[in-house]
Amino acid sequence: MRLLPLLLAALLLGGCAGLDTLKDAYDGLGEYFGGKDNAEPPKELDENFEPTLKLNELWSATVGDGYEDQYLSLVAAVDEERVYAADREGVLQAHKRLTGEKLWSVETEMMFSAGPVVDKETLVLGTSNAEVAAYNTADGALLWKSTVSSEILALPRIGDGVVVVRSSDGRITALDQKDGRTLWSYERSAPALLVRSHGAPIIAEGLVLDGYASGKLIALRLEDGKLEWEATVALPHGRSEIERLVDVDSVPVVKGGTIYVSGYQGGLAAVNMKDGEVLWRQDKVSSYSGLAASGRTLFLTDGNSDVWQMDMRDGGDLWKQDALHQRRLTAPALIKTSLVVGDFEGYLHALSQDDGSLVGRLELDDTSIEESPTVYDDVLYVYTSGGKLAAVTVE
Repeated sequence: MRLLPLLLAALLLGGCAGLDTLKDAYDGLGEYFGGKDNAEPPKELDENFEPTLKLNELWSATVGDGYEDQYLSLVAAVDEERVYAADREGVLQAHKRLTGEKLWSVETEMMFSAGPVVDKETLVLGTSNAEVAAYNTADGALLWKSTVSSEILALPRIGDGVVVVRSSDGRITALDQKDGRTLWSYERSAPALLVRSHGAPIIAEGLVLDGYASGKLIALRLEDGKLEWEATVALPHGRSEIERLVDVDSVPVVKGGTIYVSGYQGGLAAVNMKDGEVLWRQDKVSSYSGLAASGRTLFLTDGNSDVWQMDMRDGGDLWKQDALHQRRLTAPALIKTSLVVGDFEGYLHALSQDDGSLVGRLELDDTSIEESPTVYDDVLYVYTSGGKLAAVTVE
């Protein structure tokens, strides 16, 4: 048996039926974790690799202590003038985007778990204590703080003056961007097992789009949280609760009126944005890391850290790169003619979008890169789990 690549959260359910389900789930876990571990080791990097594309560190800075070995979604947020990052212990900083010069730093005493995200003058972060906090981008002053139903691991989203947050219990809460007032919330029942992932909802065309552990993708109206449609995009297979676990937990991608979504054992699907009709679905490749879209193709990192290019029209595979197998890659970030992924040893790898060949490599530090780099004006911004914030150019 192989070890699960993800942390699984078992939720206590009320009633006998719920307890039976939970017992089945633990039996499944026992089978997985009680057997011999034959998980594949990560591929070693080719010491003779000769890059044809240069990744250059433009500047770097230290922002607190990073993730502190926790499973978090702390990222670099970027606007025209500044780059923002925060660590687990509540240190929040802003740096000049072009030079890295530190502009301000505040110690918030919050246990940050997701963010920051930026919109105009507002920075928003979530915490492990079910708090959502907004700060002024100019000086880091606290604007407001609100409380939701549980821990926040998904990146918050901001659109049309609304902050949307999904907490770990699956509830989606919409807050007023001005004062943090709760506008609406949406709740659906959670299964016995969940994948503890970096996945997050998105806001597109007045809708909040989010995937669930039931294999469902839902669309809520941003204005009032009403369910617009619900689609089944992944079907469970297998004998045990673990084998049947599917979780549409990757961040959806929208392009040309179509939503592309994947997840843990969830395959890949294309869904009509207008009415939720599933246009196509394929079970060959699944990704809980996330997708990226360019032209008529999709790029994704699968559960084994192999990188794929897929055809948007039908989900057919165009190429696959397995030279970074099991290196715990992030979702791809697209920049110029390349895509870039981070790995568990602090490396950035650049691949050609045309054929998937490895074209560049840069070691940032010796700690893992957990989230896809942020791309702004053809520069990559990365926050490592060790607390290093870096700007990287591609030549």
